[in-house]
Amino acid sequence: MFNLISRFHLLLLTVLLSTTIVAFLRVPADFAYPAHWGAHSEPDWLWPRDLALLGAPILALVLTIKFALLGALLTKSRLLQSRHIYQPALTLLLTVVGSVQLGLLLVGVGSDLDFIRLTAFGLAGVLLIVGVIVAEAERNSYAGLRMPWPVPGDRAWRFVHLVTGASFGLTGFALALLSWFDGTIANLLGAMAAALLVPVAIAGLATAIALVVRVRPERT
Repeated sequence: MFNLISRFHLLLLTVLLSTTIVAFLRVPADFAYPAHWGAHSEPDWLWPRDLALLGAPILALVLTIKFALLGALLTKSRLLQSRHIYQPALTLLLTVVGSVQLGLLLVGVGSDLDFIRLTAFGLAGVLLIVGVIVAEAERNSYAGLRMPWPVPGDRAWRFVHLVTGASFGLTGFALALLSWFDGTIANLLGAMAAALLVPVAIAGLATAIALVVRVRPERT
């Protein structure tokens, strides 16, 4: 395969593209997705079918290409050390995108199953678990956050992982609350995107702060 792109990733991509084709065949061309509801429970934001259905496959293709290029640019040793992080990350991203596309298909054919909300709940659970794992991780050479710059010292490494773990956990908790109290498609999609991006941004910021501040190592 393409270093970071496994057969399972290609399978997820194929399922997503197949779901998209089925959606275009089954959902009427003039159908508009109610993305948001106003104060009187009436749709005040509609997405045209074509625009709504093309977003997921385009995003999935872009993600797959980016991870393939990343795998090609990494050295062999760096690839072996970080593959266990990048491959599950791509699997999670493609699964979320594919689940959203399936949810759009179900909405378009009139199903009562709110699969997009279920996807948001599932992602919230994954983020909570990731948060605990990252926060409790001990420093080693093969697991943990992988950044372009080194983390200076054991204490700094611990600080970065606690901050990152907390951000994953809080983001997952916030997404679960939103999924319970707000089922609008636009809000859920935006929240899921933020839930995937914000903890990563915080992780990068935490490592940069640790590098600049040079958290002093623990005394022995």
